[in-house]
Amino acid sequence: MAIDQPRTITREEIADLPIRRYEGPVVLVETFEDRERAVADMMQERVVGFDTETRPAFQKGQSYLPCLAQVATGRAVYLFRLAQADFTQELTALLESSHTVKSGVAIGEDLRQLRALFPFEDKRIVDPGFVARRHGFSQSGLRNLAALFLGIRIPKGNRTSNWAAHRLNPAQVMYAATDAWACREVFLRLEEVGLIEKAPP
Repeated sequence: MAIDQPRTITREEIADLPIRRYEGPVVLVETFEDRERAVADMMQERVVGFDTETRPAFQKGQSYLPCLAQVATGRAVYLFRLAQADFTQELTALLESSHTVKSGVAIGEDLRQLRALFPFEDKRIVDPGFVARRHGFSQSGLRNLAALFLGIRIPKGNRTSNWAAHRLNPAQVMYAATDAWACREVFLRLEEVGLIEKAPP
């Protein structure tokens, strides 16, 4: 691990960091061509960032299945609206790929919820938060990891917005894309400082 890597960061220190959001192309996967492009890009990637969003529940005992799955490659972020179409084939191909690492903070819970929608046998799954905890970092949420390892502040924004809405607004799209992008970037940084063994090309 890099000698100058801090192990903790305060809220005040995070507040002083520059805000960063994903700035690349975002593809709302809708058409057949979108699906083909997404699969081709995801399957050639060594590491993707992975995340899901679920409609918030405000009553005790109430819960919902994931509405959105986000996948970040080095070239784009793909948003799969699970409540609008069946993306079982595309997401199963990715999740079962032994070539591509899927990096996501708390990804185990995302996968558990996705299995309520379709079956799959996941391979090459990495939770950067788990990696950080294993190396003595107590702050393992995505925003803390982005602050510690990337030196950026990711706004919380639309976490509890309605992800099941018929149309996602621009703020929702940006929030979702940024989370997936950050999961990939944190993984790559953890590789760089030696906390994760470098994934083969």
